Amino acid sequence: IDVKETLKKKLDVDFPQYKILGACNPPFAYKALQAESKIGTMLPCNVIVRAMKEGGVEIAAVDPIASMQAVENPALGSIAHEVQAKLKKVIVSL
Repeated sequence: IDVKETLKKKLDVDFPQYKILGACNPPFAYKALQAESKIGTMLPCNVIVRAMKEGGVEIAAVDPIASMQAVENPALGSIAHEVQAKLKKVIVSL
């Protein structure tokens, strides 16, 4: 999603470069949903790429381990660790 473009079209406002990349992994999502049916609200499926005011670019994502701990379902722990490792690889590759 090109947030800058969307905000310009919908609200006619200027916003710095900001993209939301979909990073959902269906096998991990399926495992997590089997362990916790409401986890869909917290799946770490987005990575942001944004221009910084100081120059440069920031790439960020929600830490799946931290977000899954809020649910208090131990079955999600191993899934969260696997997802965190995959997300780190994605971020480094960008």
